[in-house]
Amino acid sequence: MRRLVVASVVALIAALGSFAASAETVLKVVMHSDVKALDPIWSGAYITRNFGYMIYDTLFAIDEKFQVKPQMVDTWNTSDDGLVWTFKLRDGLEWHDGTPVTSDDCIASIKRWASRDAMGQKMASVLSEYKAVDPKTFQIVLKQKFGPLLEALGKPSVVVPFMMPKKMAEVDAFTQSDNAIGSGPFIFKKEAWKPGEKLIFVKNPKYKPRSEPMSGLSGGKVVNIDRVEWIWIPDAETQVSALINGEIDMIESLDYDHIPVLEKTKGVRIVTSRVSNQYVFRMNWLTAPFNNVKVRQAAAYALSEEEFLQANIGDKRFYRTCKAMFTCDSPYASTAGMDGLIEGNVAKAKELLAEAKYDGTVVVIPQPTDLGVIKQLAPVAKAQLERAGFKVDVQPMDWQSMVTRLTTKKGLPSEGGWSAFGTSWSQVDILDPLMTPNLAATCEKARAGWPCDPALEKLRDKFVQAETPEEKKAAADAVQTYAMQVVTHVPLGEWFAVSAVRDNVVLPAVLPPVTVFWGASKK
Repeated sequence: MRRLVVASVVALIAALGSFAASAETVLKVVMHSDVKALDPIWSGAYITRNFGYMIYDTLFAIDEKFQVKPQMVDTWNTSDDGLVWTFKLRDGLEWHDGTPVTSDDCIASIKRWASRDAMGQKMASVLSEYKAVDPKTFQIVLKQKFGPLLEALGKPSVVVPFMMPKKMAEVDAFTQSDNAIGSGPFIFKKEAWKPGEKLIFVKNPKYKPRSEPMSGLSGGKVVNIDRVEWIWIPDAETQVSALINGEIDMIESLDYDHIPVLEKTKGVRIVTSRVSNQYVFRMNWLTAPFNNVKVRQAAAYALSEEEFLQANIGDKRFYRTCKAMFTCDSPYASTAGMDGLIEGNVAKAKELLAEAKYDGTVVVIPQPTDLGVIKQLAPVAKAQLERAGFKVDVQPMDWQSMVTRLTTKKGLPSEGGWSAFGTSWSQVDILDPLMTPNLAATCEKARAGWPCDPALEKLRDKFVQAETPEEKKAAADAVQTYAMQVVTHVPLGEWFAVSAVRDNVVLPAVLPPVTVFWGASKK
């Protein structure tokens, strides 16, 4: 009998051990938006950028101090004249379909990225050629020096230079690709994708992390979770209930109204981002009324930051007014060219509208009803602009529909177009004149809004060519001053994102500037 009991216990322990070994660790997360576009080069949506980080990898990445570090690259060097950059890929890089990552893949990916990104376009303007030396080594050959080349290849946010298979990267950058094959730490289960419901990612068993510890978006991308599910729940109340009940593990972007409740909820903790975000008002230069610079200037005088911040965030712990185009507490923080602007100066705005002979053309502003942190931007803009004499029509829609409309509709609002919109940019997107997407005044190649101004491009070139910190600071001030004269966009203050997680979710001690899931674990 004793032997039978012992044997039974041994069998039970073995069974439990087998179960533990085979048990799948699943992290269920509500991200800030549903995913409709899978192409992070074509789309400027942060949710698509986050999708990119799940399945793709990058040549370089920034660490927690915003310093550029190698990622897919093993070694690199520069010629004495600074015109030839040579990169060698590290061993073991493999696409999810089992084929090796090659120099040709990387060259095609850089080309596609450079045609859409503000930094990439500047780099391409001084490019002589891309050259594949061997399957793992390639060169970027320049006609003239481009100091921030590594910063461009290590760009952390929109547009991120993700590496893709050559066949996928050869799709025209202005055409949306449905590729979902990367070389990154997770594999996307495209066949299980249910738009509007769920995306599933599984650990890439063949991914080889770097040996360095994780730091920011650089270092070893060690995956401790077998499966990550992005669950889309559009209603904020339902999200919170699901978190409290343990049905989900994390809410990436928490509605600020729910912070007081969750701060008192056992088993849940609040996590605040360490980088700021900047609200902006962006106008369409192609159609009336904002094809008139005086009308754009009128808007810049009419708008005022505090009301936007209060309406969208409310809790003063998580926002601050800030006129600095390159964000406050950053190397290029400045109020140059901002005198009198963004202060709700109705009288000045009306004066400019009169000079512009504004005829009452309706300003059409799309409003994303399912993205809590920006959904009140449009109503506040409407109220402030109407005080100055604008006629405004706010048109509610879901965020992904809005992104599609902004990026594909250049015509009149009556033809499905738009006049202006409010959105938000992460600090890591807008730290200098070269990086900031809204400052690219490259006409049809520019991001939605399509500003076209050669003089502004020359000022951005001076920033690229500047060598000393003092020269760079002066160049950044000049860009900001001029950009506010022609009004590429209007900064509307800064805020800090807040997430909520279950206590059994372990996140990195220093959070990366983008929500990623390597380095995270679940008890």
